[in-house]
Amino acid sequence: MDRPSRRDVLRGALAAGAALTLGGCGSRGDAPRTAGGDQWRQYQGTTLNFISENTAPTAAIAADIRPFTDLTGIDVRIVTLELTALVQRVALDLASGRAQYQVIYADPYQVLAPYQRGLVDLRTLQADANLPDLPGGVADFIPAQLDAAGRFVDRGAVYALPYDAPTMIWQYRRDLFDKYRGRMAADLGFDPTPGGDRTWEEYFRMAEWFNKNATSDVRYGTGHQARQHDSLMNDFSNVLWSYGGTYFDDGKEVGRLGSRDPGPCRLDSDAAIAGAEFYQRLLGIADPASKTWDWDGVGAAFRAGRLAMCPNWHEFAASNEQVLPGKVGYAALPKGPAGTANMYGGTGVAISANTLPNERGAAWLFLVWSTSPQTQLANLKSKAGGGTPTRTSVYELPEVRAAEQRPSQMPNMLTAAAVRQAWQADRIGLRPKIPMWNECNTAIFTQLSRMLTGGASPEEAMRSIKSRVDQIVARGWVA
Repeated sequence: MDRPSRRDVLRGALAAGAALTLGGCGSRGDAPRTAGGDQWRQYQGTTLNFISENTAPTAAIAADIRPFTDLTGIDVRIVTLELTALVQRVALDLASGRAQYQVIYADPYQVLAPYQRGLVDLRTLQADANLPDLPGGVADFIPAQLDAAGRFVDRGAVYALPYDAPTMIWQYRRDLFDKYRGRMAADLGFDPTPGGDRTWEEYFRMAEWFNKNATSDVRYGTGHQARQHDSLMNDFSNVLWSYGGTYFDDGKEVGRLGSRDPGPCRLDSDAAIAGAEFYQRLLGIADPASKTWDWDGVGAAFRAGRLAMCPNWHEFAASNEQVLPGKVGYAALPKGPAGTANMYGGTGVAISANTLPNERGAAWLFLVWSTSPQTQLANLKSKAGGGTPTRTSVYELPEVRAAEQRPSQMPNMLTAAAVRQAWQADRIGLRPKIPMWNECNTAIFTQLSRMLTGGASPEEAMRSIKSRVDQIVARGWVA
């Protein structure tokens, strides 16, 4: 059997959108429901399928799903995939008119924006008196994360509940900075302590200093997730925004709520080209293997003692602390001429609009439980890695506050001070949330990779990306 083309998948998924609620309803039975009694037990005997990217938060959920099953009598089968494979599987499932996967890990850019019409507006379930409400309500979710991970264009509708919150921060060998701080300060002429007040130019000089003066401890001062991959767009965007570049006009709004028609790409601006020039220069002194690494690659190299510092997702702290206990520090990323930006990569959990009424209720129970403060606290403590909370109330718990300092039983909380800065409205980095992002993203990281391998100048790369992105946006979302 021939595998459907990507366009076939996208066309089918979108075409199914308007009819998703009714599609397939008559061809299969709904989940059982017992009216009255315990709200949490009314769908006992149901089996839910949850499709997720292979992330640490889902690993923690999978490792400790028993409390949900005991509470509800619902069995949850969890399928984890690499993100690209997940997107393809979700598109096919939505297009089928049936909900093989009732619960979906809805990446804001690759699932929510293109397939928003295939997801349930969760307000309908929150308003159902027969179903349990969200503990603390939606107001307990961190506002920027609720918008970025849960909404699309419409300020009122909620299509996903914030489930994880990975954010790029500055990770550095604290032990080496302690060892060399005096020499570095004397040689460089500034305090080298990492922090959001440092500039990217200072980061460059610190990395160069390690290259020349600390090779007995580390091979390179910096490493990056610069493989021709989504990771390259993430790594570059931090620099782009800090230099004043933007993908589209009104970029923060396009990143936070999204847009179906963001207008012309602005990567040909002087600021964007200046950011690209600096990024090319920075990668010129970074570990050469950076061009082969995504986030896992640079994380492994850092833990192996190869790098003095790197930008990476903050949820790598748990694995850092296992290998380099007490030796790693965490800070907000450096600033550029226009300020600072820290790429946010959080995702929500959503419900397929193909689900039947009782399945939908059962799926809501899972969403409420999996994003509850109690479950997020358990994930923080999970030996499976876990994520970091998306709810304000969890960060205010005394035991979570205490875990921000060593010795910590929740090592991801060691990054709390850095991510609090990174999540401020003027610092959070939000890539464009548009339905055609997958194609635009491919054009971006492909041309960036050409630039890093000498195939294009920074200006040529930026103008080439602009030209391609403008074509994609002008054509619109393929239906």
